[in-house]
Amino acid sequence: MNPITKTIAAAAIISATAAAQAQYHPTQQKHGHVKTLFNETDSVAIYDELLANAPSEFGSHVPRFAVIGKDHTFYFGIGGKVITTASYDFGHPVDDPNMFITSEIPTGIRPGNGGRVQFSAQQTHLCLNFVGLPGTANKFGAFVSMNLLGDNYAPELQYAYVKYRGLKAGYDKTLFADPASTPPSIDYEGVNASSCLGNAILDYSASFGKKKEWSAGVGLEMPLYSITDADVHGAYKVNQRVPDIPAFIRWSWDEGSGWLRLSAVMRNMLYHNPFSGKNVDKVGYGFQLSGSAQVLPGLTAYYQGLYGKGTASYIQDLAGCGMDMAPSAYNPYILDTVKAWGAYGALQYDFSPSVFASASYSHVRTYAKGCVPPSADNQYRYAQYAAGNLFWNITPILQTGVEYIYGRRVNYDGTQAHDSRLQAMLSLSF
Repeated sequence: MNPITKTIAAAAIISATAAAQAQYHPTQQKHGHVKTLFNETDSVAIYDELLANAPSEFGSHVPRFAVIGKDHTFYFGIGGKVITTASYDFGHPVDDPNMFITSEIPTGIRPGNGGRVQFSAQQTHLCLNFVGLPGTANKFGAFVSMNLLGDNYAPELQYAYVKYRGLKAGYDKTLFADPASTPPSIDYEGVNASSCLGNAILDYSASFGKKKEWSAGVGLEMPLYSITDADVHGAYKVNQRVPDIPAFIRWSWDEGSGWLRLSAVMRNMLYHNPFSGKNVDKVGYGFQLSGSAQVLPGLTAYYQGLYGKGTASYIQDLAGCGMDMAPSAYNPYILDTVKAWGAYGALQYDFSPSVFASASYSHVRTYAKGCVPPSADNQYRYAQYAAGNLFWNITPILQTGVEYIYGRRVNYDGTQAHDSRLQAMLSLSF
């Protein structure tokens, strides 16, 4: 078979295999072994290898077009998804058509600005998936994905990593996160308590047990660093010297369809005390329990709870808010770590292989009042996020959905604001 024929055959194999999936999920996709007009062993091998190399929450990224190397020594897939959304906000509108971030709900708006209509195609993405020496002990892989969420539809990196024998290096979700436990949503941000944040990583993970039902991993990652400086003459952040250290252990059942995952992260943070003229170390830590389980036939639960001190940047709603450390209310030369926790729960019900719905609730809370000067008492205290949606897979590659989101933000000074969003989505994968 010449290379062109192999490419066409691979595209047909991947398309036929992916098209026969039991259901499609915006952030994850179940898969089964199916027969095609081509050799079943080949189709399953190609699909499984590309699926295993893709991020855990993006099974639908398995390309529908692939090139097969000589003697099946590599698979190279190209794919993506065109995603269009339309939304209407009422309340205190969030100025982002793709990400409903409760920490960005404005507490004050000008009269007359209580509604907002927005359209977007920025969630559209393209991915490249490469697997070399599949089926061997020396198998290696690379995955690159980008969307259009940059300014003015500029490409923005989602993933860029290489994998070899349990090692993963590049840009991926932090190892502290459990992306597969995130409930489905049109909203790109999703539940506000999620820890699914991108980071530069060097991780190692492995599976063990009679049925590989256990897995564990540890990593060194770029510090997710967000600190609030004191005033001009007080303590301030400096360059970090030590990587963050995440780790996890996971137990799964029912061939991986249900699992419980315990994660932890330890970090060493530096700031400068101008009174002593020295840098000061602060230790931050966080713990997380997450997973998914089938409650009843057709009904699946997703859940996560996390708590940390000095690790607010690992909570999606607090990333970049300067709440890993904040100035002491009693001494401007001291920065104290901030306590924070977040939790969510969600249920998904499959009405049929092509129609499913989900509902979720998420809560994030901080404990910074004791270490924040009075002038900053309006800082974010807690927020709530609730969503309900319905998805219909019109065809194996065409999906539509509708969603309602409610968000509420409350500050330390008692001010609060809320926003509601109605949105619809149409996507085409290839």
